[in-house]
Amino acid sequence: MTVCHFLVPGSLDRPTGGSRYDRRIIDGLRGAGVTVDVDALPGCFPDADPTAREAVDATLARIPDGRVVVIDGLVLGRLASTVAPHAGRLHIHALVHHPLADETGHDPARVEQLIHDEARALGTATRVIATSAFTAQRLRTLGLYAGEVSVIPPGCAPRPLATGRPGQPPLLLCVASITPRKAQHHLIEALAGLVDRPWQCQLIGALDLDPDYAAAIARQRDAERLQDRITLTGAADEQRLDEAYRQAELFVLPSLYEGYGMVISEAVAYGLPVITTTGGALATTLPPEAGIAVPPDDPTALRDAIAALLDDPSRRQALARGARRARRELNDWDRSVALFMALIEEASPCPSSLPPAG
Repeated sequence: MTVCHFLVPGSLDRPTGGSRYDRRIIDGLRGAGVTVDVDALPGCFPDADPTAREAVDATLARIPDGRVVVIDGLVLGRLASTVAPHAGRLHIHALVHHPLADETGHDPARVEQLIHDEARALGTATRVIATSAFTAQRLRTLGLYAGEVSVIPPGCAPRPLATGRPGQPPLLLCVASITPRKAQHHLIEALAGLVDRPWQCQLIGALDLDPDYAAAIARQRDAERLQDRITLTGAADEQRLDEAYRQAELFVLPSLYEGYGMVISEAVAYGLPVITTTGGALATTLPPEAGIAVPPDDPTALRDAIAALLDDPSRRQALARGARRARRELNDWDRSVALFMALIEEASPCPSSLPPAG
């Protein structure tokens, strides 16, 4: 029987794309007969406070020799010295959703430190897995990892086609945690310039990952007197998300950067036209026939793209038809799980000894 271990930052139920990816892969592996032990680690990640360091060390110490251990990049990224003593007897598989240095808001000194730390951490791994070809290239570009990177993109389950809300204003949907990198402030600024047009907007996403930013978003919306048009719903379960996607006519993701952008594929699976940015992997995640990509950090370009589709239903419908064609080509989770399973089964009984990270 194949056995592997996953080390993840906190609960798998965290409302983030990374946690959703981890959860779907773990569920798929278990469904395929793999025994998967999951350690939802306490502490602060990726900055790795003492609680986090102690939890990772204790968890790795109790795992038998020769086992495959998949460590989420948020956990591994700054813990080279903690992981290295265990690397000679375990198959450490690093799972990178995006480089730590690519998170929004870091000053140059912190970026340099994050690159240094993550490069050391990835050096402890016997295999590195990235969730997009873009992220794999970023690892090379930033000098984080020079070896072969296995790319296993997210899957996307089949979805019913969105029907909109006949007789009501078009519903614009944004599904993303309310955090600076997702840039909901740009979306509100863009919509504030379109109050002469009929629309409603739902912002669905966790409000507790960056409470200060979430509060600022609510204040910005209220200052623009858009309380009756923009709804901050918080995180939503699968049923509520499905309902929102079905009722939407346009999906908007204004992110500054994404390592993949799973919600873009979700929107396409519902046959929705999409407006997003070219930040990070988004330029390649969005099928060109399904939407419009504007430069990141440009609320004027975002406003103009939204206005173009609100003002031209025929163009909106053409992009919706493009999404319906593109959804037939979306990757599915079964394929992603099969790729992951193949990597786990490739691991030899005894990993080669690795020197401690310096």
